[in-house]
Amino acid sequence: MTTNETTKKSIAFDDEEFVDESEIFASRNILDYIPGVLLLVAVGLLGKYAQIWWNALAKHEHWRAPDIEYVLWAIVIGLLITNVIGLPRIFRPGVATFEFWLKVGIVLLGARFVLGDIAKLGGVSLVQILVDMTLAGAVILLVANWLGLSGKLGSLLAIGTSICGVSAIIAARGAIRARNSEVGYAIAAILALGAVGLFVLPPLGHAIGLTDHEFGLWAGLSVDNTAETTATGYAFSEEAGKHAVLVKSVRNALIGFVVLGFALFWAARGEADKLAPGVGAKARFVWAKFPKFVLGFLAVSLLATVHVLNKGQIANLGNLSKWAFLLTFAGVGLSLDIKALTRAGWRPLAVAVAGLVAVATISLGLVLFTSRVLNLQL
Repeated sequence: MTTNETTKKSIAFDDEEFVDESEIFASRNILDYIPGVLLLVAVGLLGKYAQIWWNALAKHEHWRAPDIEYVLWAIVIGLLITNVIGLPRIFRPGVATFEFWLKVGIVLLGARFVLGDIAKLGGVSLVQILVDMTLAGAVILLVANWLGLSGKLGSLLAIGTSICGVSAIIAARGAIRARNSEVGYAIAAILALGAVGLFVLPPLGHAIGLTDHEFGLWAGLSVDNTAETTATGYAFSEEAGKHAVLVKSVRNALIGFVVLGFALFWAARGEADKLAPGVGAKARFVWAKFPKFVLGFLAVSLLATVHVLNKGQIANLGNLSKWAFLLTFAGVGLSLDIKALTRAGWRPLAVAVAGLVAVATISLGLVLFTSRVLNLQL
């Protein structure tokens, strides 16, 4: 989620005001981005040093304090800046680029995986995603209908919660011909719950006794937006973060298919534009919605798998990935405008809460069943 998404998607709910944030780099003047990018770097580094200072203080004072990962420090610092001080306009273009750094980080992270591991983990997580998506989506649609939300707002909440958060909602907006106000409410609700999951799931995972691998799968299956998913995984551990990114990438790849299904449903009811007949038209629709950075992730993994990249180069790409994620985590905090998120109203938020509980519960059950009952060590 970018700052543009916060200001344009979470605040502007009137049909006339809503603007689809389709470009991260809206300005052609590169100088416009420098202040915000420098702020991302500063907040990210403050998060790193805050972790070091906290651990040193706890050790000196003999506190039995948890090791709070730099991810959460960076997000909290950014959140305080935006919600206490306010984010000056000069920083907004650069801060909005954090979604770009997220994609760069994911692509570079591909060097840490071989294709065999991706195929193995991706295959199992795909089954988990399909089960989770079906059950949780049904719960969300039922709760939305029970609370009297419009069918399309319920559809947007189901799409956003079960697949890919804001990106999926934006992808579905035109396909199901949803009102801009419905899109705004859905996005605000999804973002609010993403923030909750970011702070709740890591300590809950530790309390339950999940391994790094199990928590990574759980975060990848449960958290909606890619940025929050990545941050949630890395807030638990670096290994959990890697697995969360991989599972979330599999979820992202399904955006086109899910949006296509909802588009066909609403078109059959005469409330959305009909798609051109034929398999080719539907394939083009799915490809248009497909997140292309997933292909970059696979391409870098392929280079590592066939040893085009040596160990030193893989290590360098891994370090660059960490720097890209550092900017991402800072941006997540700087983009969380709490007042804006509360404008969705209680009913969309209630549906989103039901969705988060359903997704988190179902996905946790699937993860534990896979790892501890079936004993699949992926």
